[in-house]
Amino acid sequence: MSAPPTEYSRGVYRFGVFEFDADRLEPIVRPRRRLPATGIVFVVLSVTLMVIASAIVYRALTTRHMPTIVAVARFDNETGDASLNRFVDALTDTVTVQLAEAGDGQFSVVGNAAILRAPRQDRDLRAIASTLHAGFVVLGQVQRDDQRVRVLAHLIRMPDQTHVRVSRTDNVPDTTLTEADEVAGRIAREFSQAAATH
Repeated sequence: MSAPPTEYSRGVYRFGVFEFDADRLEPIVRPRRRLPATGIVFVVLSVTLMVIASAIVYRALTTRHMPTIVAVARFDNETGDASLNRFVDALTDTVTVQLAEAGDGQFSVVGNAAILRAPRQDRDLRAIASTLHAGFVVLGQVQRDDQRVRVLAHLIRMPDQTHVRVSRTDNVPDTTLTEADEVAGRIAREFSQAAATH
């Protein structure tokens, strides 16, 4: 292999990529050219815009395929009768199951998270929506006077807490599991249509 040629021009020897001062025979170190301030600003802005655009595209792609989540909070027993707790819990669980079946991939249902089991006075709808990424929250009430039992259910859109649909069942004849299935089925049918179209 032959050595690269040596060139001489204006007091400078060039040997390949190296340069030497002809008088001092010392290597010449030339300062690197700095990028102008406008160039630095342009690079920073370009990188920032690329990052923002990537984030927007990623979010659009992920949210497009993410179904709406409906969170079902434990129904409230407002009768003061602890013997109805079993009916209330059955109603909550059955609404969750039947909503999930009625969703048919249009939305997902969450009903077993601890935050959904908090008593009414400790319930925070915004915290539920934020924690579970829920677009809707279902709240329910079981009420009774001397002669009848009433079941109210509310479909609430988050985060604006708008009541989208209210289901009301008066004169519930029995507080049995069979009756809980029937009331829950009615609630699920009404709410599934609303959740799928909002």
